[in-house]
Amino acid sequence: MPSLGYGGDYNPEQWGPDVHAEDSELMREAGVNLVTLGIFSWAKTEPAPGTYDFAWLDGHMDRLAEAGVAVSLATMTASPPPWLTRLHPGTLPVTEDGVRLHPGSRQHWCPSSPVYRRYSIRLAERLATRYGTHPALALWHIGNEYGCHISRHCHCEVSTAAFRAWLRERYGTVTALNDAWSTDFWSQRYGTFEEIHTPRKAPSFRNPAQQLDYWRFSSDELLACYLAEKEVLTRITPHVPVTTNFVPIAKTLDLHAWAPHLDVVSYDSYPDPHDASSLHRTAFSYDVMRGLKGGQPWLLLEQAPGAVNWRERNGRKPPGRMRLDSWQAVAHGADSVLFFQWRQSRGGAEKFHSAMVPHGGRETRIFREVRELGAELARYPELLGSHPSRADAALLLDWPSWWALELDAHPSKDVTLLDAALAHHKPLYDASVACDVVSVDADLTEYRLLLIPNLYSVTNETAERISSYVREGGTLVMSYFSGIVDEHDRVHLGGYPAPFRELLGLRAEEFDPGPDGTWSEEIHLEGAEAVTTFPDGTPAVTRHAYGEGTAWYLGTRPAPKEMRELLDRVRAESGVTPVLPGLQEGVQARTRVTAAGERFHVRMDHRDYSVEVLRD
Repeated sequence: MPSLGYGGDYNPEQWGPDVHAEDSELMREAGVNLVTLGIFSWAKTEPAPGTYDFAWLDGHMDRLAEAGVAVSLATMTASPPPWLTRLHPGTLPVTEDGVRLHPGSRQHWCPSSPVYRRYSIRLAERLATRYGTHPALALWHIGNEYGCHISRHCHCEVSTAAFRAWLRERYGTVTALNDAWSTDFWSQRYGTFEEIHTPRKAPSFRNPAQQLDYWRFSSDELLACYLAEKEVLTRITPHVPVTTNFVPIAKTLDLHAWAPHLDVVSYDSYPDPHDASSLHRTAFSYDVMRGLKGGQPWLLLEQAPGAVNWRERNGRKPPGRMRLDSWQAVAHGADSVLFFQWRQSRGGAEKFHSAMVPHGGRETRIFREVRELGAELARYPELLGSHPSRADAALLLDWPSWWALELDAHPSKDVTLLDAALAHHKPLYDASVACDVVSVDADLTEYRLLLIPNLYSVTNETAERISSYVREGGTLVMSYFSGIVDEHDRVHLGGYPAPFRELLGLRAEEFDPGPDGTWSEEIHLEGAEAVTTFPDGTPAVTRHAYGEGTAWYLGTRPAPKEMRELLDRVRAESGVTPVLPGLQEGVQARTRVTAAGERFHVRMDHRDYSVEVLRD
């Protein structure tokens, strides 16, 4: 592509030749240079088992190539055709209470089903063989939004057998599993792996370690589906990169485990225009995407130009908001701006989901904005492949710890990871300070400031890496209920948070969550100083000099104003500054750097949806 990717999901099978001709004309007018094709086309391409119809797809691939539009070609496996579930009903997923779900929607497949995988691999192989050298093909798009719906978990007998096999691989012996799962509690000790089931509906609290391993297993099984198709594609077309699109940040998949298997990270973004916090939440999501492959540019594969169809109330995006959303993605590292979808559907469940070409056609506000944005993005070809500048601050996010944190039977149901992460990220966002979101395995040495909103589950090895970071001169801000359990949800003994006591210079003896969702705890200082206190005079926020660095601990969640003041102080002490100086509240900026060293600053005013691109 000559510039940033621009376009959307293209579903020509929903329309006839007259519309296809108009599509070509409107794509040229809008500056479209990239589309995703075939995501939900399995039933049309394979109308019966082993019977393929590629003629329709050949025509569209040829037409797009002639128009200079690159194609991200989907493997079409996100939604199996009706004949597959009729012939193989065992491919349908089962809920935790034993209900088998039915077709008629999408993602109606069991991730562990060997039958589903066999048919998926066969289709992927046919597509790679036919289109691997086609001039339109730029990218493979495997599946679609893995884990978005019920397919993230399945409790059928096939999944149960796969779970047992996964556990054998992880633990080796049932004795080791019993130890990891603490099964002497409530007389749960297993004599054989065959006695173990997925964590189905039970009379009371289910074993937390079993639930945690099931989350790991479910993420791994979906990844195995992706990898089965990827193996075929890379074997036949090693020259074509491979991706899949992640859904808005959720706890379903361990994205740090998935990212190494994507040639480029892709993301779908759907902020709610009625939610004032959505711009910040979106920025956080983009920081997560950028961090998955160490700052490598990523692709925005879906967003809405206007309203969506799946909220209870689906408000439109006001004029200028779509442009702002698009540039926000570019500012945070996106190399493409794509939408769902190109042309608004006439029928089906998403007919009221907005599209680049609305029901009203070209004489609409949305299409005018689409056309203007396409022309604007094309004016900055240097941005393609440029990298966001390295941030001085990082926020640590770990999916297994997230899964463990939000299990039941905890001190408070109000302690949730995403809320904590956003509360720590927002003061930096409001101050226009760049922040990378990184894994527990990331290299921390280049960061001046590390935020850990919550790391409930942590290994001793990870705890030592974090301690070493501070000891060697880093600044850490860690919040409550961190360092509590190991990777099997077993408590680290010796006083909370045992792995971080020396680092933080304190010990927490008891937790005391309030009925209003607040949190406090009884903190005993062991070298740290109290910066703020609870009403009874006991420490609430502490500061501890450790080696060459400093470790802050938040034994409560400060109100937003106080959180901003605290992190402004911490930033000043650690030398972390805004991307551009002198910006007003409500204005953010991010920087991208080209291979030649040219710097582009994208300044976004969220008060009036304006954007300005500045060159150094």
